[in-house]
Amino acid sequence: MNDQDESMGATPLMSAMAHYKEGLRLFGENKHSEAIVELRKTLEFSPDWTDGLHALAMTHMQAGDLEEAVAVGQRIVELDPEDPFAHTSLSMFYQRMNRIEDAESEAAKARMLSWKQELKENPDAPPPGPPGSMNVKQ
Repeated sequence: MNDQDESMGATPLMSAMAHYKEGLRLFGENKHSEAIVELRKTLEFSPDWTDGLHALAMTHMQAGDLEEAVAVGQRIVELDPEDPFAHTSLSMFYQRMNRIEDAESEAAKARMLSWKQELKENPDAPPPGPPGSMNVKQ
């Protein structure tokens, strides 16, 4: 926590959220380098916060730093292996790197995890279709 945060009585979560929101604002303005700085500050307060990590990974992707996007994406999967969005993101990063087999593998993991989550609420949910299919029940 920095001196300003301490003097204002900010909790680590409040400080993390402030940096997160600023990072998202900068991302929305396509100021990716600045957004990365803010999102890294978020993780100084909450290093295992997957929402912050997701934002950082996507910002790295948009900045063109795909290796770092993959590294952050892999960190999310370490923290939460059942997160379909983490696997979807990794698939996107790998696609942009032309690592097609890795991209397809991560996409398959995401589809399966999403289906397993759907089964908890809808036991009759059909299994996921083949890659690229969009046969989703609403």
